[in-house]
Amino acid sequence: MKKYADFVHLHNHTQFSLLDGACRIDPFIELAGKLRFPALAITDHGNMFGAVEFYKKARKAGIKPIIGCEAYVAPRSRTHKEPVSGYPNQGNHLILLARNETGYHNLIELASSGYTEGFYHRPRIDKELLKQHADGLICTSACLQGEVAYTMLRNRDEEARRVAHEFADMFGKENFFLEIQNHGIDAEDQVRDRIVKLARESGLNLVATNDCHYLQQDHAEAHDALLCIQTGKLLTDPDRLKYHGDQLYLKTTEEMKELFAAYPEAIENTLRIAERCNVEIELGKLHLPHFPLPKNFDNLDSFLAYKAEKGLSQRFGKITPGVRERLEYELG
Repeated sequence: MKKYADFVHLHNHTQFSLLDGACRIDPFIELAGKLRFPALAITDHGNMFGAVEFYKKARKAGIKPIIGCEAYVAPRSRTHKEPVSGYPNQGNHLILLARNETGYHNLIELASSGYTEGFYHRPRIDKELLKQHADGLICTSACLQGEVAYTMLRNRDEEARRVAHEFADMFGKENFFLEIQNHGIDAEDQVRDRIVKLARESGLNLVATNDCHYLQQDHAEAHDALLCIQTGKLLTDPDRLKYHGDQLYLKTTEEMKELFAAYPEAIENTLRIAERCNVEIELGKLHLPHFPLPKNFDNLDSFLAYKAEKGLSQRFGKITPGVRERLEYELG
């Protein structure tokens, strides 16, 4: 009988965290299996592009898939597309994990709105949208770019406390976790004990994560080159985006327990979260929306032809025989 590890990675970036995540899904799941993780999360930056592929392949490998996203939350409204002093332009990070099908559909709504309504540097959402789509989700406070840690680093601890309670009220206290990380970064050391103190004083839950961007420790150099491709920089450029150290890999349970030995509940909570995330994605069935036809149209084909011809007239003016021939070919 297979003995599973008693830890679950809940903060992970696959190749769908575009030009930032270097965990390709197949080897990612294969390594998780070798490390005996009972479950594994996907939390790509601002999108769910890899969710279904990850879901199918994880289940096939006998690993419980946890579907999530690391969202960018605008400091004001998602429609405010100008810099806000004291906050990152792309917004603060926030981890969202689906507990059930309602949460999964809310994640889809949030990720889509980030692109269609809130895009500014990154696909951003805001707290108004979060309140509307909080049902069925577990939320964790994310990394140093999360609003709690970000404000603490700027010595705005009361604001951090207010933000933590705001998220706890929004998602429900049992569904909000203060995230702690340890990648050997000085800034993490500055805020970790303060986050733990906030959790214990406020009765909030802790969870330990590793911000996994690549699979193995020796992949850090290749990941660094990937960041250069994303930002259009050279490896020799001293002023480019660069992640600290080589610790953003899929660590073993033993490594995580050693890092967070002082906070055993933060390790145990990874399992509790995993147990509560039970999404069943219906596969093999089309989910096309019902589209009511305007009057005077018998079927969708005739309405599509009308819209296409109208669009051609707007773009080209006169529709020549060649353009009409191409239109009929495309419609056919």
